[in-house]
Amino acid sequence: MTTDQTRSGADARASACGDLLHTDLLPYPISICGLRELMTFSEKGVSHVVTIIDPDYPDPEVFEIYPEHTRVVWRFDDHVTPVDGAVMPDEAAVDRILELGERLRDSHVDHLLIHCHAGVSRSTATAAILMTQFNPGREEEAFEHLRQIRPRSWPNGLLCAIADEKLGRDGKLVEAMARHHDIVAEQDPALAEYLRINGRAHEVRLR
Repeated sequence: MTTDQTRSGADARASACGDLLHTDLLPYPISICGLRELMTFSEKGVSHVVTIIDPDYPDPEVFEIYPEHTRVVWRFDDHVTPVDGAVMPDEAAVDRILELGERLRDSHVDHLLIHCHAGVSRSTATAAILMTQFNPGREEEAFEHLRQIRPRSWPNGLLCAIADEKLGRDGKLVEAMARHHDIVAEQDPALAEYLRINGRAHEVRLR
C-alpha cells in the first residue's frame, strides 16, 4: 500500500474540526496542545485532561476557569536518552498511559485534551499510544491522524519504544513513529534542526 493510499484510508475514518480529532481508533475525540494554548480550550467542552509537565514546573492555574472536568497530572522530563538529574520517561509512565486508556475506554468522555509544555513531544506520544493501544496493525494510521491534528509533532521516542514492547508490536509502533518523524522533518526543517542540536539527533534521519 502506498503512502497516499494509507493517507486516503486514514482520512476516510477520521475528521479534524479545528483542534478536535474524531477517529474510530478512540471512542472519544481528542485535542493536543501546549501550555500557551490552554486558555483557548477552556470553552471547548473538555471533560478530561492529561497534563504532562516537568517535575518542578508549577501546576497550570488556567484549569481553575475550566468547567468541571477530570484531570491527571504526570511529571517527567522530555528526554529520550539518560540525562543526569532528569526524571526520564519510563515503564511506569507508559503504564499510566495504558491504564488511562483502559479507564477511558469504559468511561463517558466528551473531549480529551492532552497537553505538555509545547504540545510537540510528550503529549503527542501519549496520543499515539492511546490511539494504537487497542488497534494492533493500525500504527501508521494513528500517526496519519496525529499529523492531521498536530502537524508540528515529534512524539517522544522513548515513550513509544516502551509502549511498543509492552503492547507486543514487534517494532511496528517504533517504525511508524520513525516514518512520522521523517515526514515532519521534511515539512518542518527548523524543528528537525532544533531537535538535532538538542540531544535528539539520532531521531532525525533526514539530512
